[in-house]
Amino acid sequence: MSRVKVVILNWNGRAHLERYLPSVVRATTPKYGVVVADNGSTDSSLEYVAETFPEVEIVRLDRNYGFAEGYNRALQEVEAEYYVLLNSDVEVTEGWCDWLVEALDADPQLAAVAPKLLADTDRERFEYAGASGGFIDILGYPFCRGRILSTTERDEGQYDTPREVFWASGAAFACRAERFKAEGGFDGDFFAHMEEIDLCWRMQSSGYRVGVEPRSKVYHLGGGTLSALSPRKTMLNHRNNLAMLYKNLPLAHLLWVLPTRLVLDGAAAASYLAKGQWQGVKAVWQAHVGFYRMLPSLRAKRRVERAKRAKLPATVYRGSVVVRRLFGGKKFGNMM
Repeated sequence: MSRVKVVILNWNGRAHLERYLPSVVRATTPKYGVVVADNGSTDSSLEYVAETFPEVEIVRLDRNYGFAEGYNRALQEVEAEYYVLLNSDVEVTEGWCDWLVEALDADPQLAAVAPKLLADTDRERFEYAGASGGFIDILGYPFCRGRILSTTERDEGQYDTPREVFWASGAAFACRAERFKAEGGFDGDFFAHMEEIDLCWRMQSSGYRVGVEPRSKVYHLGGGTLSALSPRKTMLNHRNNLAMLYKNLPLAHLLWVLPTRLVLDGAAAASYLAKGQWQGVKAVWQAHVGFYRMLPSLRAKRRVERAKRAKLPATVYRGSVVVRRLFGGKKFGNMM
């Protein structure tokens, strides 16, 4: 059994595996194990892996469970001290995994740690999905060191200091297997999007920390399964963000943050409408309907977390990134 397993979740992603898996195998094995967990693919993904990289383990799931539940089920079959979860559209660099393992070894209270994510299509810029460590603002909007809303910065070494953050990107992060299991893994009801932020929030509520180690560097394509313009992606992001806030916010914050977010979501729908983007309007409406349908299960999950949810983690930005952007703040700067 390898102490560290890099686990790549795949669904009909042969093209990504052909493009990116060689760098993972080259920079990771034989020191650490590599696993491809397959979400019921119907293409020739697994045939390619088995024929080209016999050293890579394969975990087969019977159907597509999505990112969250797919990983939950696959990791039940993976024995390791540390899990390193990696998207299939990520190219890694030499030593990338060593830095993450070193960070976890050095700090028993560090539950998860992310590398620096740069854009595969523009390698001098940070990548949207994680940049150099993720945060959320008081209203629950995610942002990163190197990315505010949709604006990404050039990487000029300005965020190369390892530090505590609020969330580690699901595109690439390492975590303690026992903490992943103790928190119940990802919330499978999310299917995809926001599940890693929700997990990192729960880890912090349990007294652990999340970090970024920028000496570990990877290049992420992004949009490999759902493009940024996908109405389904829009729906999942809106729905799951509301669900995450409902589950994790202390009551004093929930009472005003949730109504504010519902209003702001309405404003987002109005913006889509003004642009004639009817699919965006429909996605926000579906997100709210989906959130209301999730409320019975969310109430039960909130009760489970009640004892741990006494206050906001220190890594929550107490301001608003939307307000900051409106008044000209396009960089992370000294926000945290």
